[in-house]
Amino acid sequence: MDTQNPSAPSRAQSAPAANPTRTRHHVSGGVIHENTRHTTRFVVIGNHLAQHKELSLLAIGLGCHIQSLPTGAGVDIKSLTARFPEGPTRIAAALRELEAYGYLRRELVRTPTGRIVTRTVSCNQPKHRREAADTGCSDQPARQLRPAVERTPQPQPRPPHGTRTRTRRALPAVPQPSSKAPSLLQAATDLLTGLRRHDSRLLLSAAETAHLAPGVAAWLERDIGSTAVRQALTADLPDEPLRRPAALLAHRLTDRLPPPAPFRAPTAAPPLRYQLRNCEGCDRGFRAPETEDRCRDCRATTGDDSTASPFGRTPSHHC
Repeated sequence: MDTQNPSAPSRAQSAPAANPTRTRHHVSGGVIHENTRHTTRFVVIGNHLAQHKELSLLAIGLGCHIQSLPTGAGVDIKSLTARFPEGPTRIAAALRELEAYGYLRRELVRTPTGRIVTRTVSCNQPKHRREAADTGCSDQPARQLRPAVERTPQPQPRPPHGTRTRTRRALPAVPQPSSKAPSLLQAATDLLTGLRRHDSRLLLSAAETAHLAPGVAAWLERDIGSTAVRQALTADLPDEPLRRPAALLAHRLTDRLPPPAPFRAPTAAPPLRYQLRNCEGCDRGFRAPETEDRCRDCRATTGDDSTASPFGRTPSHHC
Protein backbone atom coordinates (compact mmCIF):
# COMPACT_ATOMS: atom_id res chain seq x y z
CA MET A 1 0.00 0.00 0.00
CA ASP A 2 1.33 3.41 -0.99
CA THR A 3 2.22 5.97 1.69
CA GLN A 4 -0.18 8.94 1.77
CA ASN A 5 1.00 12.54 2.17
CA PRO A 6 -0.95 13.94 5.13
CA SER A 7 -0.14 17.56 4.15
CA ALA A 8 -1.72 17.30 0.71
CA PRO A 9 -5.29 18.63 0.48
CA SER A 10 -7.93 16.04 -0.30
CA ARG A 11 -9.49 18.35 -2.90
CA ALA A 12 -8.91 21.69 -4.53
CA GLN A 13 -9.84 24.66 -2.32
CA SER A 14 -12.26 27.19 -3.81
CA ALA A 15 -12.07 30.92 -3.21
CA PRO A 16 -14.25 32.00 -0.25
CA ALA A 17 -17.37 33.91 -1.16
CA ALA A 18 -16.51 36.58 1.42
CA ASN A 19 -13.30 37.41 -0.44
CA PRO A 20 -14.15 37.73 -4.14
CA THR A 21 -10.87 39.48 -4.92
CA ARG A 22 -8.90 36.34 -4.24
CA THR A 23 -7.93 34.62 -7.47
CA ARG A 24 -7.72 30.91 -7.97
CA HIS A 25 -4.65 31.10 -10.18
CA HIS A 26 -1.95 32.71 -8.06
CA VAL A 27 0.84 31.54 -10.33
CA SER A 28 -0.53 32.65 -13.67
CA GLY A 29 -1.75 36.19 -12.72
CA GLY A 30 -2.18 38.69 -9.91
CA VAL A 31 0.26 40.21 -7.46
CA ILE A 32 2.22 38.17 -4.98
CA HIS A 33 3.53 39.92 -1.86
CA GLU A 34 6.89 39.21 -0.31
CA ASN A 35 6.57 41.21 2.88
CA THR A 36 9.25 41.92 5.45
CA ARG A 37 8.26 43.45 8.76
CA HIS A 38 9.35 47.07 9.14
CA THR A 39 10.94 48.15 12.40
CA THR A 40 12.10 51.67 11.46
CA ARG A 41 11.25 54.37 8.93
CA PHE A 42 7.70 53.30 8.08
CA VAL A 43 4.22 54.80 8.15
CA VAL A 44 0.78 53.18 8.44
CA ILE A 45 -1.54 54.19 5.59
CA GLY A 46 -5.14 53.05 5.39
CA ASN A 47 -6.51 51.18 2.42
CA HIS A 48 -9.27 53.76 2.18
CA LEU A 49 -6.60 56.05 0.73
CA ALA A 50 -4.37 53.56 -1.04
CA GLN A 51 -7.38 51.91 -2.76
CA HIS A 52 -9.65 54.95 -3.05
CA LYS A 53 -12.09 54.53 -5.93
CA GLU A 54 -12.54 58.21 -6.71
CA LEU A 55 -9.05 59.66 -6.32
CA SER A 56 -6.61 59.65 -9.19
CA LEU A 57 -3.40 57.67 -8.98
CA LEU A 58 -1.40 60.89 -8.65
CA ALA A 59 -3.60 62.05 -5.76
CA ILE A 60 -3.28 58.68 -3.99
CA GLY A 61 0.48 58.68 -4.35
CA LEU A 62 0.76 62.28 -3.25
CA GLY A 63 -1.48 61.58 -0.24
CA CYS A 64 0.72 58.65 0.81
CA HIS A 65 3.82 60.78 0.40
CA ILE A 66 2.41 63.61 2.53
CA GLN A 67 1.39 61.21 5.31
CA SER A 68 4.92 59.83 5.40
CA LEU A 69 6.52 63.26 5.89
CA PRO A 70 7.51 64.55 9.34
CA THR A 71 5.73 67.49 10.95
CA GLY A 72 6.89 70.79 9.51
CA ALA A 73 7.90 69.48 6.10
CA GLY A 74 7.00 71.65 3.13
CA VAL A 75 4.02 70.38 1.13
CA ASP A 76 3.27 73.49 -0.92
CA ILE A 77 3.13 73.33 -4.70
CA LYS A 78 6.62 74.80 -5.12
CA SER A 79 8.23 72.26 -2.77
CA LEU A 80 6.38 69.29 -4.31
CA THR A 81 7.22 70.43 -7.85
CA ALA A 82 10.92 70.51 -6.92
CA ARG A 83 10.62 66.99 -5.45
CA PHE A 84 8.64 65.22 -8.23
CA PRO A 85 8.77 65.37 -12.03
CA GLU A 86 5.08 66.33 -12.32
CA GLY A 87 4.40 69.98 -13.05
CA PRO A 88 2.65 72.47 -10.76
CA THR A 89 -0.67 72.12 -12.60
CA ARG A 90 -0.96 68.38 -11.99
CA ILE A 91 0.26 68.64 -8.40
CA ALA A 92 -2.21 71.44 -7.67
CA ALA A 93 -5.05 69.33 -9.09
CA ALA A 94 -4.01 66.35 -6.93
CA LEU A 95 -3.93 68.55 -3.82
CA ARG A 96 -7.43 69.78 -4.60
CA GLU A 97 -8.62 66.17 -4.86
CA LEU A 98 -7.17 65.30 -1.46
CA GLU A 99 -8.67 68.45 -0.02
CA ALA A 100 -12.12 67.70 -1.44
CA TYR A 101 -12.20 64.24 0.17
CA GLY A 102 -10.93 65.43 3.54
CA TYR A 103 -7.36 64.12 3.45
CA LEU A 104 -5.96 67.67 3.51
CA ARG A 105 -7.11 70.91 5.08
CA ARG A 106 -5.43 74.26 4.50
CA GLU A 107 -5.83 77.05 7.08
CA LEU A 108 -4.71 80.66 7.35
CA VAL A 109 -2.84 81.30 10.61
CA ARG A 110 -1.10 84.37 12.00
CA THR A 111 2.50 84.01 13.16
CA PRO A 112 3.80 85.76 16.30
CA THR A 113 5.25 88.45 14.03
CA GLY A 114 1.80 89.19 12.57
CA ARG A 115 2.39 87.53 9.18
CA ILE A 116 -0.44 85.46 7.60
CA VAL A 117 0.76 82.02 6.41
CA THR A 118 -0.98 78.89 5.09
CA ARG A 119 -0.83 75.78 7.27
CA THR A 120 -1.57 72.36 5.74
CA VAL A 121 -3.14 69.69 7.98
CA SER A 122 -2.93 66.06 6.84
CA CYS A 123 -5.78 63.78 8.00
CA ASN A 124 -5.10 60.05 7.85
CA GLN A 125 -8.75 59.13 8.60
CA PRO A 126 -11.11 61.89 7.41
CA LYS A 127 -14.27 59.97 8.31
CA HIS A 128 -13.14 58.83 11.76
CA ARG A 129 -14.85 61.17 14.26
CA ARG A 130 -12.56 60.33 17.18
CA GLU A 131 -9.45 61.01 15.15
CA ALA A 132 -11.06 64.22 13.91
CA ALA A 133 -11.46 65.40 17.50
CA ASP A 134 -7.81 64.62 18.28
CA THR A 135 -6.16 65.92 15.14
CA GLY A 136 -8.52 68.65 14.02
CA CYS A 137 -9.64 66.71 10.93
CA SER A 138 -13.25 66.73 9.77
CA ASP A 139 -15.37 64.33 7.84
CA GLN A 140 -16.53 67.18 5.58
CA PRO A 141 -14.57 68.21 2.50
CA ALA A 142 -11.88 70.70 3.41
CA ARG A 143 -12.92 72.92 0.49
CA GLN A 144 -15.96 74.02 2.53
CA LEU A 145 -13.92 74.73 5.68
CA ARG A 146 -11.05 76.68 4.17
CA PRO A 147 -11.44 80.41 4.89
CA ALA A 148 -11.51 82.59 1.79
CA VAL A 149 -9.34 85.68 1.86
CA GLU A 150 -11.53 87.53 -0.61
CA ARG A 151 -14.62 87.05 1.57
CA THR A 152 -12.96 88.09 4.83
CA PRO A 153 -10.74 91.18 4.43
CA GLN A 154 -9.10 90.48 7.80
CA PRO A 155 -9.20 86.69 8.35
CA GLN A 156 -9.02 85.65 11.96
CA PRO A 157 -6.74 82.62 12.55
CA ARG A 158 -8.24 79.65 14.29
CA PRO A 159 -6.69 79.07 17.73
CA PRO A 160 -4.51 75.94 18.04
CA HIS A 161 -6.23 72.83 19.33
CA GLY A 162 -6.33 72.72 23.11
CA THR A 163 -5.94 76.47 23.71
CA ARG A 164 -8.56 78.57 25.42
CA THR A 165 -9.80 81.77 23.87
CA ARG A 166 -10.00 84.59 26.41
CA THR A 167 -13.23 86.59 26.26
CA ARG A 168 -12.63 90.30 26.59
CA ARG A 169 -14.59 91.73 29.50
CA ALA A 170 -16.86 94.70 28.97
CA LEU A 171 -15.81 98.10 30.29
CA PRO A 172 -17.46 99.38 33.49
CA ALA A 173 -20.36 101.76 33.10
CA VAL A 174 -19.66 105.51 33.22
CA PRO A 175 -21.86 108.44 34.33
CA GLN A 176 -24.23 109.79 31.72
CA PRO A 177 -24.68 113.53 31.15
CA SER A 178 -28.08 115.20 31.22
CA SER A 179 -27.31 116.95 27.95
CA LYS A 180 -26.42 115.16 24.71
CA ALA A 181 -25.22 118.28 22.93
CA PRO A 182 -22.76 117.37 20.13
CA SER A 183 -20.37 120.13 21.21
CA LEU A 184 -20.21 118.72 24.75
CA LEU A 185 -19.50 115.18 23.55
CA GLN A 186 -16.91 116.45 21.08
CA ALA A 187 -15.10 118.32 23.86
CA ALA A 188 -15.11 115.11 25.95
CA THR A 189 -13.76 113.09 23.00
CA ASP A 190 -10.97 115.61 22.38
CA LEU A 191 -9.99 115.45 26.05
CA LEU A 192 -9.77 111.64 25.99
CA THR A 193 -7.80 111.66 22.75
CA GLY A 194 -5.25 114.03 24.25
CA LEU A 195 -4.55 111.86 27.31
CA ARG A 196 -1.88 109.93 25.41
CA ARG A 197 0.20 113.09 25.21
CA HIS A 198 0.41 113.09 29.01
CA ASP A 199 0.92 109.33 29.40
CA SER A 200 1.60 107.03 26.47
CA ARG A 201 -0.09 104.16 28.31
CA LEU A 202 -3.44 105.95 27.96
CA LEU A 203 -3.72 105.26 24.23
CA LEU A 204 -7.40 104.43 23.72
CA SER A 205 -9.17 102.80 20.81
CA ALA A 206 -12.11 104.39 19.03
CA ALA A 207 -14.59 102.07 20.78
CA GLU A 208 -13.10 102.81 24.20
CA THR A 209 -13.19 106.55 23.54
CA ALA A 210 -16.84 106.39 22.51
CA HIS A 211 -17.65 104.48 25.71
CA LEU A 212 -15.83 106.94 28.00
CA ALA A 213 -16.91 110.19 26.30
CA PRO A 214 -20.32 110.43 28.10
CA GLY A 215 -18.56 110.07 31.46
CA VAL A 216 -16.23 112.97 30.70
CA ALA A 217 -19.19 115.01 29.43
CA ALA A 218 -20.92 114.45 32.80
CA TRP A 219 -17.90 116.11 34.47
CA LEU A 220 -17.79 119.01 32.05
CA GLU A 221 -21.45 119.89 32.48
CA ARG A 222 -20.86 120.21 36.25
CA ASP A 223 -18.61 123.22 35.71
CA ILE A 224 -15.41 121.17 35.92
CA GLY A 225 -12.77 122.53 33.59
CA SER A 226 -10.89 120.38 31.11
CA THR A 227 -7.64 120.79 33.03
CA ALA A 228 -9.25 119.56 36.25
CA VAL A 229 -10.79 116.55 34.50
CA ARG A 230 -7.47 115.66 32.89
CA GLN A 231 -5.69 115.94 36.23
CA ALA A 232 -8.23 113.65 37.91
CA LEU A 233 -7.76 110.99 35.23
CA THR A 234 -3.96 111.04 34.95
CA ALA A 235 -2.80 111.80 38.51
CA ASP A 236 -1.21 109.07 40.68
CA LEU A 237 -1.21 106.35 38.03
CA PRO A 238 0.64 103.12 38.98
CA ASP A 239 4.18 102.67 37.71
CA GLU A 240 3.64 99.18 36.29
CA PRO A 241 2.14 98.68 32.81
CA LEU A 242 -1.61 99.23 32.55
CA ARG A 243 -3.39 96.11 31.32
CA ARG A 244 -6.75 97.84 30.77
CA PRO A 245 -6.30 101.61 30.79
CA ALA A 246 -9.88 102.22 29.59
CA ALA A 247 -11.27 100.26 32.56
CA LEU A 248 -9.14 102.33 34.95
CA LEU A 249 -10.42 105.59 33.44
CA ALA A 250 -14.02 104.35 33.62
CA HIS A 251 -13.55 103.59 37.33
CA ARG A 252 -12.10 107.02 38.03
CA LEU A 253 -14.87 108.79 36.13
CA THR A 254 -17.45 107.04 38.30
CA ASP A 255 -15.64 106.95 41.64
CA ARG A 256 -14.43 110.57 41.59
CA LEU A 257 -17.49 112.18 40.03
CA PRO A 258 -17.97 115.61 41.71
CA PRO A 259 -21.40 116.82 42.87
CA PRO A 260 -23.51 119.03 40.62
CA ALA A 261 -22.73 122.72 40.48
CA PRO A 262 -24.54 124.84 43.13
CA PHE A 263 -27.79 126.48 42.12
CA ARG A 264 -27.45 130.06 40.97
CA ALA A 265 -30.51 132.30 40.84
CA PRO A 266 -30.94 134.04 37.50
CA THR A 267 -29.81 137.65 37.53
CA ALA A 268 -32.34 140.45 37.02
CA ALA A 269 -32.92 141.49 33.47
CA PRO A 270 -31.22 144.78 32.51
CA PRO A 271 -33.49 147.82 32.20
CA LEU A 272 -35.17 148.29 28.89
CA ARG A 273 -33.31 150.75 26.70
CA TYR A 274 -35.16 152.19 23.70
CA GLN A 275 -33.60 152.94 20.37
CA LEU A 276 -32.42 156.47 19.71
CA ARG A 277 -34.64 158.49 17.30
CA ASN A 278 -35.13 162.13 16.20
CA CYS A 279 -38.12 164.22 17.26
CA GLU A 280 -40.34 165.26 14.37
CA GLY A 281 -41.12 168.54 16.12
CA CYS A 282 -37.70 169.87 17.08
CA ASP A 283 -35.42 167.31 15.41
CA ARG A 284 -33.79 166.59 18.75
CA GLY A 285 -32.60 163.09 19.59
CA PHE A 286 -34.48 161.15 22.24
CA ARG A 287 -35.22 157.56 23.30
CA ALA A 288 -38.80 156.33 23.33
CA PRO A 289 -40.95 153.45 22.02
CA GLU A 290 -41.57 153.22 18.33
CA THR A 291 -45.12 154.57 18.89
CA GLU A 292 -43.75 157.98 19.95
CA ASP A 293 -42.47 160.41 17.31
CA ARG A 294 -42.04 163.55 19.49
CA CYS A 295 -39.86 164.26 22.50
CA ARG A 296 -41.19 165.11 25.95
CA ASP A 297 -41.02 168.90 25.52
CA CYS A 298 -42.87 168.83 22.22
CA ARG A 299 -45.54 166.62 23.67
CA ALA A 300 -45.90 169.00 26.66
CA THR A 301 -46.27 171.96 24.29
CA THR A 302 -49.00 170.27 22.28
CA GLY A 303 -50.68 168.94 25.46
CA ASP A 304 -50.15 165.32 24.44
CA ASP A 305 -47.73 164.39 27.23
CA SER A 306 -50.13 161.82 28.67
CA THR A 307 -49.38 159.46 25.78
CA ALA A 308 -45.63 159.71 26.10
CA SER A 309 -45.31 156.11 27.25
CA PRO A 310 -47.58 153.12 27.71
CA PHE A 311 -46.34 153.06 31.31
CA GLY A 312 -47.84 156.52 32.12
CA ARG A 313 -46.13 159.88 32.30
CA THR A 314 -42.67 158.44 32.48
CA PRO A 315 -40.24 161.03 31.11
CA SER A 316 -38.27 160.05 28.07
CA HIS A 317 -34.49 159.78 28.24
CA HIS A 318 -32.70 162.43 26.21
CA CYS A 319 -29.25 161.87 24.92
